[in-house]
Amino acid sequence: MYSYEDRLKAVKLYIKYDFSVAATIRELGYPNRKMLVRWYKEYKEIGDLHKQYIKRPKYTSEQRKAAVNYYLEHGRNITRTVRALGYPSRDELPKWIDELAPGERKARIERGTMIQFSQEQKNNAVIELCNREGSAAAVVDRIGTSRGVLYKWKKELLGKENEKDMYGSGKPSLPDNKEAQLAEVESLKKEIYRKQMELEILKKVAEIIKKDLGIDQKDLTNREKSILIDALRTKYPLNNLLEIVGLSKSSYYYQKETLKLPDKYGNLRTKVKDIFCENKRRYGYRRVHAIIRNSGTIVSEKVIRRIMKEERLVISYRKKRNYSSYKGEISPAPGNVINRNFHADAPNTKWLTDLTEFRIPAGKVYLSPIIDCFDGMVVSWTIGTSPDAELVNTMLDDAISQLSDKEHPIIHSDRGGHYRWPGWLSRVEKSGLIRSMSRKGCPPDNSACEGFFGRLKNEMFYNRSRKGVSIEQFINELNNYLIWYNEKRIKISLGAMSPIDYRCSIGLIA
Repeated sequence: MYSYEDRLKAVKLYIKYDFSVAATIRELGYPNRKMLVRWYKEYKEIGDLHKQYIKRPKYTSEQRKAAVNYYLEHGRNITRTVRALGYPSRDELPKWIDELAPGERKARIERGTMIQFSQEQKNNAVIELCNREGSAAAVVDRIGTSRGVLYKWKKELLGKENEKDMYGSGKPSLPDNKEAQLAEVESLKKEIYRKQMELEILKKVAEIIKKDLGIDQKDLTNREKSILIDALRTKYPLNNLLEIVGLSKSSYYYQKETLKLPDKYGNLRTKVKDIFCENKRRYGYRRVHAIIRNSGTIVSEKVIRRIMKEERLVISYRKKRNYSSYKGEISPAPGNVINRNFHADAPNTKWLTDLTEFRIPAGKVYLSPIIDCFDGMVVSWTIGTSPDAELVNTMLDDAISQLSDKEHPIIHSDRGGHYRWPGWLSRVEKSGLIRSMSRKGCPPDNSACEGFFGRLKNEMFYNRSRKGVSIEQFINELNNYLIWYNEKRIKISLGAMSPIDYRCSIGLIA
């Protein structure tokens, strides 16, 4: 602790430095902030600091009397008293006893003093220790011996083997009853049998229902559950199968009778599969539903979707585009006249163009089309093995040849080099076309054309093997798809008609 002089010096320096705690502590190296403030408050109240500390007792006289009384009333055991009250220390309590109850404290046994204990006393002490009725220290205090002697009695009375039995060896004991062992074996057999049954059900789910192995059987429909049960009834009891899949017996027999009835959508199911296959697995349920509706059959779109799901008539999708025709700013670029407005009220008012690449084992093939914003029709296209000027110029010549003298559409492209070379520019200027270009590195500015490429590749290119297909064969396949796209492929936005059929319906084509 700090002396009177040190404390007074700190307080005066604190006042001198305009009550700056940091400056005072930095110069003196003591005390801490709270202590300095406490010294100052004392100095301010009495005009001085106390010169000696008066130590306050930790325990009141009532607490001391209560501890001594507990000791006297509960077997005069110091350890028991300290544990029960939580105070004071084992060294402090004897002093209180000698002060408040002289002569009442049980004398400690001095080392070397020989006390004779009967066999009954030894047995009782060991029993008390082993039954955890008291700690070793409490037993020692009660009978007046040492811990070493107590554990010696225990070893003599119990021996090593009995001692292990009393405290436990730490290993699980085997059941002595043979019936219990047999019952446990039988329980394990039942568990293994159930696991095998669950595994068989999962395999049948993948095999018959065509669903993932990880699916929960209880998420299946009652119809699917009944099909599974029928497939496994010859191998497993019906009640066990019903319990595992979570189906009541009445529901099972109801579904069983329903399965015997003819499929009311049998003819429709065949028709859906035929339409899907005729269009080379390119149509989703909306287009299939549109074709069936146009044929005069009234059916819900949800039914078509469910049938296609049950028959696993799924289109494979993939999005990938690697080719870029951008060669830098080789000539001034026009503005973005289209400005992402791809709607057109009449044919040959807004055209879109771009290049896309196809990679097959035999080599690379490039497609350059012009798309009409009016109905998505491919106005003209060229296919080649090199993305050169001839590819795009030939396409443009073919498209221009279809225009009347009064038609001067906007032709929109990205910033590819093909659309900035002299041959392209001269053709555009001569025919009176209006140039429009996307911003640099911004595919959404030509998203309608990009969308056409995505549909094309999903429907005839992605997830199809071209091993052994020559360049000429692939070009012929791609050309046939584009003809089919214009003449046969229906669009929901055109009233479930192809671009050619739509133009015929509004009188643009005879």
